[in-house]
Amino acid sequence: MTTPFIKFIASAGFPSPAEDFLEPTLDLNKYLITNPPATFCVRVNGNSMNGARINSGDVLIVDRSLEPKTNNIVVATLNGNFIVKKIIINKKNIYLISDNGEQSKKIKIDDQSDFNVWGVVTSVIIKLP
Repeated sequence: MTTPFIKFIASAGFPSPAEDFLEPTLDLNKYLITNPPATFCVRVNGNSMNGARINSGDVLIVDRSLEPKTNNIVVATLNGNFIVKKIIINKKNIYLISDNGEQSKKIKIDDQSDFNVWGVVTSVIIKLP
């Protein structure tokens, strides 16, 4: 899908004539997706990540080809449930953390956990009310 793209930074102050800055189009797929074959979108349900500006109803763009690194936000399965969490990886352990402004308990991934990272979140699409 391509959408017309205006080539200027929008000021939140006074109006500016935009016709002089009109570009042909902006392809949102090319702008937001680096590796199309490894990318999928998923809608968020819940507010455990609203500190990271991810709210219920938002759409995440997730790249399966990226190796998760500490502080990445990932889509994963944990014991049969799909989750969106920040991942912390150190030499000995992996932790999943919510980011909702509260003191969240770390979820430690251990040998008993049925855990799989599906991909790293690269963008969030927010639909304004």
